[in-house]
Amino acid sequence: MNISFDLIQDKVEFFEADRLQALEKKVQEQIEHNKAIMLGVHHVQHAVAIDENGRKLYTAVVHFKMNK
Repeated sequence: MNISFDLIQDKVEFFEADRLQALEKKVQEQIEHNKAIMLGVHHVQHAVAIDENGRKLYTAVVHFKMNK
């Protein structure tokens, strides 16, 4: 039996929330989790959309890369 472990080198995660503070909290928690598997933040992109009822939806895409 041959066991091999491949390290994750890139990972992209998507987040959404109805409040900016909630979105920031979700992203920060995931940053801490990804530190355990040696991934750091490479790029963050965020946006806000407003639906037909005037409610805001905050979104973020975070690209994690392996720390070297």
